[in-house]
Amino acid sequence: MAVLWPRWHAFDLAPAGFSMFLYNRLLGWLRPLAGLLHRRTLSIAAFFRRGMVGQPTTTILPASILDTDLYKLTMQQAVMHHFPDAQATYRFAHRDTDVFFTRESIEELKIAVSQFSAMALTDTEFQWLKQMCPYLKPQYLAYLSTYRFKPEQVHINFIPVSEDGEFGHVDIEAVGPWVETIMWEVPLMACLSEIYFRFVVKDWTYEGQAETAYSKGRALLDAGCVFSEFGTRRRRSYHTQDVVVQSLIRASNDVPGTGRVAGTSNVHLAQKHGITPVGTIAHEWFMAVGAMKGYENANSIALDLWEEVYPNALLVALTDTFSTTAFFKAFAADPARAKRWIGLRQDSGDPYVFAPNAKEVYENMGIDPRDKVIIYSDALNLDKALGLKKQCDEIGFKATFGIGTFLTNDFYTQPSGRKEKSKALNMVIKIASVNATPCVKISDDLMKNTGDPATVRKVKELFDLPI
Repeated sequence: MAVLWPRWHAFDLAPAGFSMFLYNRLLGWLRPLAGLLHRRTLSIAAFFRRGMVGQPTTTILPASILDTDLYKLTMQQAVMHHFPDAQATYRFAHRDTDVFFTRESIEELKIAVSQFSAMALTDTEFQWLKQMCPYLKPQYLAYLSTYRFKPEQVHINFIPVSEDGEFGHVDIEAVGPWVETIMWEVPLMACLSEIYFRFVVKDWTYEGQAETAYSKGRALLDAGCVFSEFGTRRRRSYHTQDVVVQSLIRASNDVPGTGRVAGTSNVHLAQKHGITPVGTIAHEWFMAVGAMKGYENANSIALDLWEEVYPNALLVALTDTFSTTAFFKAFAADPARAKRWIGLRQDSGDPYVFAPNAKEVYENMGIDPRDKVIIYSDALNLDKALGLKKQCDEIGFKATFGIGTFLTNDFYTQPSGRKEKSKALNMVIKIASVNATPCVKISDDLMKNTGDPATVRKVKELFDLPI
């Protein structure tokens, strides 16, 4: 059944004659009903099976529309500004092909997605964003207050591989206007992870999680590290991330010195616990700009378009979308821009090679590396963060760290007595195309290239990278 809704322009706050309050309240009442009527993502059989056989009946959903990473909001604003009419496709990839989902777990995901449309920005959240994130413009906040997830944009298919048809892989795709579909990635991954660890892998407990997170935070703070919690997408559960953030705050209060918990990428938890939401820009911005504007100058164009929206904030450049080698070449071509941008983010490849190379690039432009920041965010653990902090202290960079799965999905299997890890899902959701043109990512990790193989090869040839 297709449910048709008026599609007012993104910049119109409400139809004529409606107050913003009544408009939001009306949509809040009606869209959940539409989600239930729209059966593409809701399995009736799964719904009744849960109720009849005593399975948990609480649907796993985000805690808020802000239960997402900050860079989704900052990028959504940039998309609204530069590409309001662009059409996008996102695709899910699970890198561990020997790890399977159950049919039941994917039916649970479909049920969850069907209810996303009930989420809306509250007035309290609106006012908090206005105060805490001054780079989010009134026009964008007005748009976000009317934004609703559209479950019909998400297509989920279970692909059985076991003889009984109960175990298999999952294909997930989100299709629609980029300014809308950009919001699906983070909460969709977080929900899938929590569902997996409720319905598929169950031999773990929360025991010791608060103490473990506190201990990790204290070790980082004692070493003088400045770091943020970046673990929303692959968290074990919302409860886990909530406990982690609280434990890090407690550690920060207990440890005076130069170390600091800078914040969390999760906007909702930042509001809940009174800390700073942290984040800037993700690979998809560079990937989509490359697809629309051409890959040859994609890094420079993406940086310039971003700076048009954020001339005085959020100027940390992500370096590895088309390889750090290609990025540094483009970055060095504009020393004035390199001076304006406060630093770089390292997210793949050998992190110990990054700072020496960055120092050389900056010094060749006549820029003192001591004035710049490097944010490390690639699969960090305690030892790696401490080692990189030491290296940056010696070189002269200000180092900060975005730490994700190590904090929010670090568990052991219950029978092993803390000997065998209960592994997090090794998954991503990436933008696959924009305006029907393939988007690709050429990681500094050779095995993590993303996107259409022919386009990957073309871009590698363009930047003289190994095929």
